[in-house]
Amino acid sequence: MKTVALHTLGCKLNFAETSSIGGQFRERGYRVVDFSQPSDVFVLNTCSVTERADRECRQLIRRVRRRSPETYIIVMGCYAQLRPEAIASIEGVDLVLGAKEKFNLFDYSSPDMKEAKARILVSPVDQAVTIGQASSAASDRTRAFLKIQDGCDYSCSFCTIPLARGSSRSQSLEEVYAQASQIASGGYREIVLTGVNVGDYGKKIHSDLQSLLARLVSIDGIERIRISSIEPNLLTDNLLDFWLSQEKLCKHFHIPLQSGDDAILGLMRRRYRSDYYEERVQRIKSSCPDACIGADVLVGFPGETNELFDSTYSFLRDVPLSYLHVFTYSERPNTDAILLKDVVEPRIRAERSERLRTLGIRKRKAFHDSFVGKTVEVLFEGERLPGVWSGLTDRYIRVEVESKSALGNTISRVKVVKSDGEKCLGQLVPGAREATLAGASLSPFQWTPEAAL
Repeated sequence: MKTVALHTLGCKLNFAETSSIGGQFRERGYRVVDFSQPSDVFVLNTCSVTERADRECRQLIRRVRRRSPETYIIVMGCYAQLRPEAIASIEGVDLVLGAKEKFNLFDYSSPDMKEAKARILVSPVDQAVTIGQASSAASDRTRAFLKIQDGCDYSCSFCTIPLARGSSRSQSLEEVYAQASQIASGGYREIVLTGVNVGDYGKKIHSDLQSLLARLVSIDGIERIRISSIEPNLLTDNLLDFWLSQEKLCKHFHIPLQSGDDAILGLMRRRYRSDYYEERVQRIKSSCPDACIGADVLVGFPGETNELFDSTYSFLRDVPLSYLHVFTYSERPNTDAILLKDVVEPRIRAERSERLRTLGIRKRKAFHDSFVGKTVEVLFEGERLPGVWSGLTDRYIRVEVESKSALGNTISRVKVVKSDGEKCLGQLVPGAREATLAGASLSPFQWTPEAAL
């Protein structure tokens, strides 16, 4: 049996797409192996949000080639769409696929032997008009990532995503419902809805995210629906009220902020200002005080003076956020931001990023500490160590318990006894096994950092 190893850089959407592509290999008789193992084929799904992602792509390809010189190497994703020639120039690469081509790789190649020269199959991004089915239902997980939308019509001055993925487009409501029902029939308990701009779902097909969610909560077997990320300007009152009223919808909101200063938000061409963002957060917290709310923050944007950074820091310190994802600004070709003046020195960018990451650690710890002594429901994924089971609450808190019984793919009640950095430690509530929600079991899997995303 031939083998394929797959590796993903970037967002949850990329993970969903990689999983779907892995399913195509399985259907053709390939055995999917871990990235660390030698394989006949290697598929790298790339990201290009930062210069670091580009660099990591190049390093991974070289590492694979050193380990398995005869591996057929396929590179796809955002970096492949934006810089195909740069990827093709890396020794050992056989095939570079763009946004239009990546879901049909077997139409373009039969990866049986190395190419004499890397082939580039990358169409203009405006030709990427389909979605491409993408979910992780083929892998042994308790959570499945389901892609409902792709592309973006926004024009944030720092972002390459519209260049890499094209305009906003959505799966039909019927297609998403059918895929979600199939996921449920496979025994999965949680679905994570992914996309480039999930809140924009349905705009061009006479639907919207709330209508989709109203259909998905009716599916038997799915106990949780999690939304990967949503822009603050698309988090309307009606959507929020519906979200907060539905037990199946996880009270976990990832709301990109980017900056807490209005001057920088203007330069970024974001579609909201800090007071609106804060009002959205406060509205959530007033209805659901223990909701988990996370934010993306971009540090070191051109024009960010010490005073403007301090404004962002103060904003983040005072707003009741649960965690931060901090990114350091890096110049991206073909973006408007690269033309802006008052560039921030890389050393200062790094210092500011570290300050915000430290603040984020404190916020996450405070959020976790607030659950000590409380009873939560945990969807267990698998064993991190023998007898130590790891899972997530609907508030996106990783919890570990000791148990001699198998807990994989069960939802059990756990009393949180300690907050420990990135996770909490707990004890099964007596009778928790009997209280576990009914559902099909998946084969157990070993917990990995990827599963913690």
